[in-house]
Amino acid sequence: MPQRKQSKGICTYCAKEVAKGSATKHLVTCPQHQEAIAKADASKATSQTLYHLRVEDRYQKEFWLDLEMGGSKTLKDLDTYLRAIWLECCGHLSEFSGTGSLARQIGMQRKISEAFPGGEGQLTHIYDFGTSSETLVKCLGTRTGKPLTTRPIVLMMRNKMPEVQCIECDQPATHLCMQCMYEDDVWGALCSKHAEAHPHSKYEEPTLLVNSPRLGMCGYDGPATPPY
Repeated sequence: MPQRKQSKGICTYCAKEVAKGSATKHLVTCPQHQEAIAKADASKATSQTLYHLRVEDRYQKEFWLDLEMGGSKTLKDLDTYLRAIWLECCGHLSEFSGTGSLARQIGMQRKISEAFPGGEGQLTHIYDFGTSSETLVKCLGTRTGKPLTTRPIVLMMRNKMPEVQCIECDQPATHLCMQCMYEDDVWGALCSKHAEAHPHSKYEEPTLLVNSPRLGMCGYDGPATPPY
């Protein structure tokens, strides 16, 4: 995919656009986020250590997520979430590993508190060992409180859909031609008008652009229906 401008994300709580580099600061000061925390803390749920995780594609860093998970949840919970929101296409295998020269595979049943001891560290997630999607997961910090959801993971912020121009007219693209990409080595982004008249059909009709780094890889055609 072509290079992008500095990525922005959308805050789940206030819907404000926020630069990727300012996401953590925004979440601390966002009134709606703080209101959600106060409401959760007033509930009868059990207080625990909650981990702020930044997830981003290794190569296309304009795709990123800011998540919060309880320390008792597992890497399997995270793997399931990443498959649903970003990756799942054909039931491929996946794994987590450490980073650096001594990186080793880490079991899916490892708790988040064990995977990020002291609220620090970074892991690599690989989905599909043929046409691989590689994701970096970094712990940005922790807080003590009650979870904001009954699900294993809460999405706090997600990248805004990257802007892509149509290769025919430079208008905003809505579709992707797989034949252009696989056989012509061109990122075949098309607006809705040109997608209708595009001559390539070997790989079926152009597919819709979706907010995922897996787009254009293997049989991926979009995320699962939320909630995840």
